[in-house]
Amino acid sequence: MTKSSRLIAFETLYNIFYDGSYSNIALDKALSGVSDDKAFICALVYGVTERKITLDYFIDKYVTGRIKPKVKTILRLGTYQLLFMEKVPNSAAINESVKLAKQVGQDYYSKLINAVLHKIDNDRNIPDDLSVKYSVPQNLINMWIKQYGEDKVKEFLPFINDRPPLFAIANKKFVNSDELLYELECDGIVGEAYDDFVIIENGVDLTKTKAFKNGLFYIEDLSSYNCAKALKAKPDDIVLDMCSAPGGKAFTISQSMNDSGKIYCFDMYEHRLKLIEDSVKRLDIKNITTAVNDAAKYNEKLKKADKILCDVPCSGFGIIRRKPEIRYKELDTVKDLPQIQYEILETSSKYLKSGGNIIYSTCTLNKKENEKVVSKFLDDYKDFKLLEEKTVFPTPFGGDGFYYALMRKNDD
Repeated sequence: MTKSSRLIAFETLYNIFYDGSYSNIALDKALSGVSDDKAFICALVYGVTERKITLDYFIDKYVTGRIKPKVKTILRLGTYQLLFMEKVPNSAAINESVKLAKQVGQDYYSKLINAVLHKIDNDRNIPDDLSVKYSVPQNLINMWIKQYGEDKVKEFLPFINDRPPLFAIANKKFVNSDELLYELECDGIVGEAYDDFVIIENGVDLTKTKAFKNGLFYIEDLSSYNCAKALKAKPDDIVLDMCSAPGGKAFTISQSMNDSGKIYCFDMYEHRLKLIEDSVKRLDIKNITTAVNDAAKYNEKLKKADKILCDVPCSGFGIIRRKPEIRYKELDTVKDLPQIQYEILETSSKYLKSGGNIIYSTCTLNKKENEKVVSKFLDDYKDFKLLEEKTVFPTPFGGDGFYYALMRKNDD
């Protein structure tokens, strides 16, 4: 028997909230073999994940006591449809939620679900409280306000739940951005060409296009792309990409080098390097070599480099639009990251030639992982100086939240 789209969304959300699955992985697994209503399923899964705090605010107003996880998931699905999906009739949102309860063995709670959703249907006033309005934990909002100021936080919070655009970076070996747009349009993709890339509205699978399979582009967020460009790698440079997978920045650096010189891409795991190797083959890149390496431990076998990219593991608070469950991380779980990040930066810097440049970058918005790590490094190593430091905040048509610092090692 074919599962309904709401049942698939329910099972996926249950895996995310109660089994700890990542939204993108859980959704990819759920959609394998599904041909109909993929967009609706994605909208439900990402929408409920993004808006969990807002949804729970309404549910908790009308339900006293503890709610069973399956019932809570059904109520979240129904409430999301009522509040945020204009194309779904209110009656359908409620009736389908009651039907879903029966499908997942929660028939006993059908009357409760029906009653609560009817009350929410008559109470649509979302308060101005930032946490409830934008579904971001209060402790994360407090951290951002302390670090970046209330005005800046209020400026980017409205975009935190938007679907980010996709950026198809033209492989200049084969096409420019205008030519890439034409090829994508032949595949039925609507976009807009800019300098070196095409911006496309999220919701399409670009990897299925003929242009992708023929190596005409790779997918990379704009903030990540601009970070790689800031390294200013030149033809014949030796470049180390210390935490490379899945490799987008390395591909951009390769284009800056006209596919000459040498880029060494490292990761701790073979299966992640395989992602880079597959893309390198598809894009016909000649100057990239991959190898397993632990970026936090000095490796005397590595060559001295002209340029180094040090894109460290981080809390990911800048990519909430792409991975909405990240916002619900407990801040205590990321408190040890700055020390790890510092160790990777410190170790990576030992491979840099005098006069060379190193970029430290993260996809998070947290000064403890960003500015403070760089400040400590510059205090400890006086032979390095800061050339550029940039924090990017999410915008409707721009890149993800991101930070990078470009530093140079002084000549001997």
